[in-house]
Amino acid sequence: MNIPNTPHLTLVGAGPGDPELITLKAIKALQTARVILYDALANDQLLEYAAPDAITTFVGKRFGCHALSQAAINELIVENAWKHGRVVRLKGGDPFVFGRAQEEIDCARAAGITVEVVPGITSAIAVPAMQMIPVTCRGLNESFWVTTGTTRSGDISADVALAAQSSATVVLLMAMSKLEQIVDIFTVNGKAQTPVAIIQDGTTPKEKMVIGTVKDILFKAQHAGLANPAIIMIGEVVRLHPSFLPAQLPAMAHAFATAKGNC
Repeated sequence: MNIPNTPHLTLVGAGPGDPELITLKAIKALQTARVILYDALANDQLLEYAAPDAITTFVGKRFGCHALSQAAINELIVENAWKHGRVVRLKGGDPFVFGRAQEEIDCARAAGITVEVVPGITSAIAVPAMQMIPVTCRGLNESFWVTTGTTRSGDISADVALAAQSSATVVLLMAMSKLEQIVDIFTVNGKAQTPVAIIQDGTTPKEKMVIGTVKDILFKAQHAGLANPAIIMIGEVVRLHPSFLPAQLPAMAHAFATAKGNC
């Protein structure tokens, strides 16, 4: 395959973990890349799509795992693009969902490198979906929030408190280190009985999950030894998980009937 050496960066979403949950466009980008810089959250089985002579480099980047700083990754992108041509930056989930993609785009453009983005399936939606938990459901909620657990300063995001005041489903990414604070915030806002699901390593063979309520989820997560990478999902939609359904069917039927009657 004749691939031009014009410097070019493609940010590719690797999906939530299952190597089959990647787009055809992403596979084509991997097949034509001269260099692939991949994250800890990107399944390394995806490297099987790389050309035999492609350079593949692990750059880390997940909570508690930093093989390289963001500045060093930016330098690698520029250096490899000018030396080898097409560079793929393979990121877990979707590049634009807490993936620091914009920093890499700005750096590449400043160096005269063209850029494109291949969206990926975000764990915020896909991981609970694989457990039959939707982020929205008519009659239960009208919106969902996706927020990070930790801001640049290391503090918990102020958006968590705002989300806790709403009826929305709240999905928190890479937030296990803040679980106790999250529980306290939702409890203060009268959500102690709201169901919660925590799913670690979602969509992979290592997946672990616990389901509880805001009141008891901290104990259950600690007992199960859950840690990042994980999603925390808080909201009434968690009751749609199959483990809830036998007890919840009458209440759910009433909720759906009420919603239909209000149409």
